Amino acid sequence: MLQVEGQYMIRRLKEDGLSISAISRRTGYCRDTIRKYLYDQEFKTYKPRPEKDKILDQYKEHIISRLGTYEDLSAVVLYEEIQDMGYEGSYSTVKRFMRPIKKSKRIEAECRYETKPGVQGQVDWGELGTIEVDGEIRKLYCFAMILGFSRMRYMEVTLDTTTETFIQCHMNGFQFYGGYPREFLYDNTKNVVIKRALMSSKSTFNPQFQDFFRYYGFMPRLCKPGIDGAKTKGKVESLVKYIKGNFYYGKEFADLSDIENRSIPWLDKVNRKDHGTTKIPPIELLKEEKLMPFDKKSPFQIVRTEYRKISNDCYFSYLGNLYSVPWKYAGCQAKLRIQNRNMMVFVNDQNICEHTKREGNGRIIRLNEHFDGLQKAIKDRNRTNHEKRIQSLKITAPEVERRPLVEYDIFTGGDLNEQ
Repeated sequence: MLQVEGQYMIRRLKEDGLSISAISRRTGYCRDTIRKYLYDQEFKTYKPRPEKDKILDQYKEHIISRLGTYEDLSAVVLYEEIQDMGYEGSYSTVKRFMRPIKKSKRIEAECRYETKPGVQGQVDWGELGTIEVDGEIRKLYCFAMILGFSRMRYMEVTLDTTTETFIQCHMNGFQFYGGYPREFLYDNTKNVVIKRALMSSKSTFNPQFQDFFRYYGFMPRLCKPGIDGAKTKGKVESLVKYIKGNFYYGKEFADLSDIENRSIPWLDKVNRKDHGTTKIPPIELLKEEKLMPFDKKSPFQIVRTEYRKISNDCYFSYLGNLYSVPWKYAGCQAKLRIQNRNMMVFVNDQNICEHTKREGNGRIIRLNEHFDGLQKAIKDRNRTNHEKRIQSLKITAPEVERRPLVEYDIFTGGDLNEQ
């Protein structure tokens, strides 16, 4: 919309003999705009648009009062309330008015939660991606543990998030640190808690994990549900992100063993660097941690159960290695009970053999006694199969009816009495 002065200038230029194109070049207005104002007989005037917010003036005090009492009230609720009071404006006007009020009430600053030496650690799971193991694609997870005072970090990669793995990772972390703090902070993972109560001490803990933390004498602490709870374990949340971005993403690994082997020097490197918050290497502050000793008790016993198919050549695969079984069980389903490095193999609840779990992959663990008698059994089977094939190929001659010779003489017209 052009003001009256602009409309007057267009008409004066037209009266001076300028064409519409020339007026457009002189004024910068487009030709359609110039034509519109030239063809109108009267100058157009417009009243200034009333400010929308003024419609809200008599209701602002009500909105401010309500937000003072209930700071989380939504714009929708307050819009409906003032509509009942006679407000005829739009919802967007109400929302626009409320925005700076709510922002001023929001507390942006947060208090960092620091712990004293030996008091608390934080634990969480992270998901890294996928990896091929035993010919199938498996999810790859990382277990992350950090000590609250020193920021000493620990991590390891796993193929599952079972409670057995969760406990084993804890013990590996305890060994890495040389001890453990008096408590650990967790989110509400099923590895730790089955049913979360308002007070964490009243929650129903995972029985297997409960046996574990009671055995070592540390206390599990549970985050509050939701975003606020997640903020209380920000140290381990940051560690998970750090593992993904600094250790895993953008790297190429040959297999699971390669990831495990490369994680140890990586941990050594990052724990010797100055921490972003403390400005001191975690390995130095670890000396001040007052951890409970890990080696005063024998390791907590964990039994893991896995199922595997035994191949026709009498082996099953576990984490990239092949283990033999007695040849009579080829093709059967095996149940593995793994405790520490000992692996017991069951078929139909019968313990058929045992193995020691080997590190690395691509190895074949063969016990010669598992194949005793196999060659003889194969020869006997082949001989039996051969005899069956020969038997099936025999041709049986048809039976011929036997008759007295006199019947043949009669048939040929001879007489036996002539002789």
